[in-house]
Amino acid sequence: MRPTGPALALLALMPVSAGATDYRYDTSYSVALGILPIARMTFQTEVASDRYTISGQFHSSGLVDVVREVAANSTVTGTLAGGRMQPKRYELDYKSGKRASTYEVSFAGGNVVETKVTPERPKPSSWVPVQPGDLQSVLDPIGALLIPGDADVCSQTLPVYDGESRMDLVLSPNRSASFSAGNAKGEAIVCSVRYVPKSGYRQGRKDIEYLKSVTGMEIWFAKTATLKLYAPVYAKIPTRYGTVHVTAEKFDG
Repeated sequence: MRPTGPALALLALMPVSAGATDYRYDTSYSVALGILPIARMTFQTEVASDRYTISGQFHSSGLVDVVREVAANSTVTGTLAGGRMQPKRYELDYKSGKRASTYEVSFAGGNVVETKVTPERPKPSSWVPVQPGDLQSVLDPIGALLIPGDADVCSQTLPVYDGESRMDLVLSPNRSASFSAGNAKGEAIVCSVRYVPKSGYRQGRKDIEYLKSVTGMEIWFAKTATLKLYAPVYAKIPTRYGTVHVTAEKFDG
């Protein structure tokens, strides 16, 4: 099963930095189901002037690999404008067991102008199709969770499109909390998250219906040291199988 909703959007959990000279930053994250480690995520961020490239790798681990190996490689390129990531092109190569899929999305001015999925799969009769209006003023899953430093972090809706599904992540204020990630320590802003599927999914799908109604989903944001963007340092995602924890092990704080 391909990651959907917040699970895919949370492939974006990394700090980013930039300057007049080229810059590279590597980071990694652990993913656990309860206390059971299930995956690792690593990211490489490169910025030259106002252009950025972020590459991420996700790989299942431990007992998950015994059942089915899951791996994903994602890349987004774009420009930095007003403290917000403006994507130009997003790609995801996803593999689950023997099934492999590639998603390619091109953006212009914040709007999706082209989507290519290989191989294309037939849609069930219960499929909620993506409408043209759904593809206006949207963000890719990698840049969506990198928020300008002057924003009211937990009082906004993040419109995300991943090449198949269009979703909103509705943030609301919760509390503040201390965090530790590698050598970085400090205070994080904790946002409650509500998942709202818009289109590009099968109506009645059990995991989608669960995420629509679940409470207790959180993302913790802290400000990066270099660009002063807010980036996630921790996320908690209740699922039908238990709570998934995504924890930063290194952070530009």
